[in-house]
Amino acid sequence: MPPRSFIITVTFLLALLHAYIGVRILPALPGPGVLHVLGGLWLLLSFVLVPLGLLARAIRPQPLSDRLAWIGLMAMGLFSSLLVLTFLRDIGLLVAGAIIDIPAAWISGTAAAVPLLSLIASAAGYANARRVAPVVDVEIALPGLPPALQGFTIAQISDIHVGPTIKGAYLSRIVERVNALDADLIAVTGDLVDGSVAELSSHTAPLAQLRARDGAFFVTGNHEYYSGVEDWIAQVKGYGLRVLMNEHVVLQRGDAQLVVAGVPDFGAHHFDPRHRSDPKTALAGAPADAAARILLAHQPRSARAAEKAGFDLQLSGHTHGGQFFPWNLFVPLQQPFTAGLHRLQRLWVYVSRGTGYWGPPKRFGAPSEITRLRLVRSP
Repeated sequence: MPPRSFIITVTFLLALLHAYIGVRILPALPGPGVLHVLGGLWLLLSFVLVPLGLLARAIRPQPLSDRLAWIGLMAMGLFSSLLVLTFLRDIGLLVAGAIIDIPAAWISGTAAAVPLLSLIASAAGYANARRVAPVVDVEIALPGLPPALQGFTIAQISDIHVGPTIKGAYLSRIVERVNALDADLIAVTGDLVDGSVAELSSHTAPLAQLRARDGAFFVTGNHEYYSGVEDWIAQVKGYGLRVLMNEHVVLQRGDAQLVVAGVPDFGAHHFDPRHRSDPKTALAGAPADAAARILLAHQPRSARAAEKAGFDLQLSGHTHGGQFFPWNLFVPLQQPFTAGLHRLQRLWVYVSRGTGYWGPPKRFGAPSEITRLRLVRSP
């Protein structure tokens, strides 16, 4: 349970932000007064529902808990858009007011546009979040890659977040699409769940159906540590996935060797000192003449240590690509990369935008993905 002072501070801030939207938008709305009343009632209801989306898990009876989470998280997504658009409207009016006398029609029109655009963004974001993630193809060019490994494919899924709004049926569709790729290897780069094994094991069971020639591999994300990491490690192993905890495996293709290593989440040591993420340890004892060394690491900020350890490619997730605007703008405050393929000296880093979503069922400007990475020899 968070400290009482934290709860009071967050509640006050949430009230302040709802009041800000109300003060800036409601008086300027055109049309009959009933719109103002309905808008005010929604903001009051939103103030109650937004925290409910995150706290509903404390309510044990099902399906009540999940239904309340759905309602609260949907409200959170809409509130986020209302807040951002209200702020952008104020900035726009401030700039315009410094140049011209703003017509009254602009003030009322932009006020009406805020809730309308928020609803459109939330609806589009919901559709993007709930669809099966599309496949994104990426080529990784590695110098000296032998012919035996040319075209080696890795299917990466990440940040599915099975929990209150993502269940077994959603995961089954992902597994079907991944298996259809007929990949050589499957990498699951953390944040599989938001809840305990007791709550969610029946919904994560489709993972047992993952199929790849060289197997499926898993590394922990930060959310596994919020949800009982040891239980989840055992559960994932039971599905037939290899969990890599500062360790590696060597895959043989003809006369070529490929090293696949994995580390626990970047912040795992805060929960268990034995789980400190260490790319150097993960590579210890690997063949010095391996054709390529690949690291699975949930957070992109493992990249610097991975490059120093001698890896050629790191596969990560965690960021969700920001999930929806404007949160993508804040990712660089914590992570070196937000999404896509990047280079850190000799190391390639690919950051998945995630295959599911966290919190509000909403993706806008940061679509989910199942990534098919193909190793090729660089010129």
